[in-house]
Amino acid sequence: MFKNHPKGLLAAALSNMGERFGYYIMNAVLLLFLCSKFGISDQTSGLIYSCFYCGIYVLNLVGGIIADRTQNYKGTIQNGLITMAVGYAALAIPITATTGNHSWLLPFTCFALFLIAFGNGLFKGNLQALVGQLYDNFEAEAAAKGEEALKAAKGKRDSGFQIFYVFINIGGLVAPFVAPLLRSWWLKANGFLYNAALPALCHQYINSNGAMDASQMENLTQLASQASINGQAVADAAFCSNYLEVFNAGIHYSFIASVAAMLISLVIFMATKKGLPEPAKKAASAAVGYTQEEKIAMAKEIKQRMAALFAVLGICIFFWLSFHQNGQSLSLFARDFVKTDAIAPEIWQAVNPFFVITLTPLIMALFASLSRKGREVSTPRKIAIGMGITGMAYLFLMIYSIFAGYPSGEEFRALPVAEAAGMKAGWWVLILTYFFLTVAELFISPLGLSFVSKVAPKNMQGLCQGLWLGATAVGNLFIFVGPLMYNAWGIWKCWMVFLIICLVAMSVMLGMVKWLEKVTKA
Repeated sequence: MFKNHPKGLLAAALSNMGERFGYYIMNAVLLLFLCSKFGISDQTSGLIYSCFYCGIYVLNLVGGIIADRTQNYKGTIQNGLITMAVGYAALAIPITATTGNHSWLLPFTCFALFLIAFGNGLFKGNLQALVGQLYDNFEAEAAAKGEEALKAAKGKRDSGFQIFYVFINIGGLVAPFVAPLLRSWWLKANGFLYNAALPALCHQYINSNGAMDASQMENLTQLASQASINGQAVADAAFCSNYLEVFNAGIHYSFIASVAAMLISLVIFMATKKGLPEPAKKAASAAVGYTQEEKIAMAKEIKQRMAALFAVLGICIFFWLSFHQNGQSLSLFARDFVKTDAIAPEIWQAVNPFFVITLTPLIMALFASLSRKGREVSTPRKIAIGMGITGMAYLFLMIYSIFAGYPSGEEFRALPVAEAAGMKAGWWVLILTYFFLTVAELFISPLGLSFVSKVAPKNMQGLCQGLWLGATAVGNLFIFVGPLMYNAWGIWKCWMVFLIICLVAMSVMLGMVKWLEKVTKA
């Protein structure tokens, strides 16, 4: 896999894999954890999640600026890993939420999330900038050997970022299992079984002092008996408080694994960082000796490159808005509408990285085959195709939801347990949805990183990778609209909105393809 690629690619990929493992442990449960711990609504939890996700990516812009100005990419990356470890350690403290501590515990949790987001901002974009510089050096060495060698080296960049992306998803594949397994183990150790619907009902009982309507009280009584190992639970305030405390403590303990993952990633990076380049230092030494005419030409080229970059970033905002519903409305869909009796809803997020790992070699082989036949697909055109494939995922969900007669999420949860169970979809619905989303991701995310590394001016590598992640942040800032639509409308309308977004973005991207191809080849 790493043959004919720069030597530092494996080191960078392993460093990223450890960090992603720790991140995805937290990410797999975050939305549902906020609901179960604090008893807040899906919409409020979704808003916190959106701000956190936005912060993760927008702070990469800050991290890129810091690394470019200090010319210390490696030190910035190390500080990012340490900051993230502190944030995960804060999340791991098992403090039970009560009416007495809610006013400071929720802000404390949000502060821990900020530390994770800021640390990620120092780490993620700058590591990607180092990978881009690896290929700049790789192509420069090939250029000295001749035109054919240079052409072969340039053809490796897209596949190199795809390999890098596979290692991200190896961590993402394993991580979603950790939190649910630890939570279920802790529940069983305390005489309970896992039930995704029970925490919301427990909070409702506590907040209303037991004054629930008859249908919801019946649901609580039934689920409490099912969640008790001895089957003799009494649905009262004591049961609800105890179940919530045990349920959430198990999740807190899983964040300890995130701390360990950050430390492992830090050790890997420190042991291998000597083999990685420093983009800013290289650019500074190369800047000596340009004539005034050359500087004017360079300034013009930089403007063209940055215009192309911002055009692609604008399109990708809408991809991330749609794709990252996997942690928002799609997680809620898995919790409410899909038969997950034996599988926790969070584990479904492992489907996406599984498909990334298994499909990436096939996608790489397809692109390589087309290239050998002289029919190479440009990176901008691949991104446009990816937007269309994203739309296919939501087209499928929309059609399925119409024929199933699904109401809004809020209306569905109010149905009697038996009636709701009879309407739930099979596991294959989520599998097919994630298949489409993953294929789209492989056409957009790693190739977007490659595109940025191609057009970014040499002295702005960290900043431009930060801009890519900043565009992701803008998309993530609005992902909270998914739960809003999911709970307010028949859910087919929610999926229809995302379908329209994807189709419009694809059309705009196709309209810019020839210009973007010209800039990329310049």
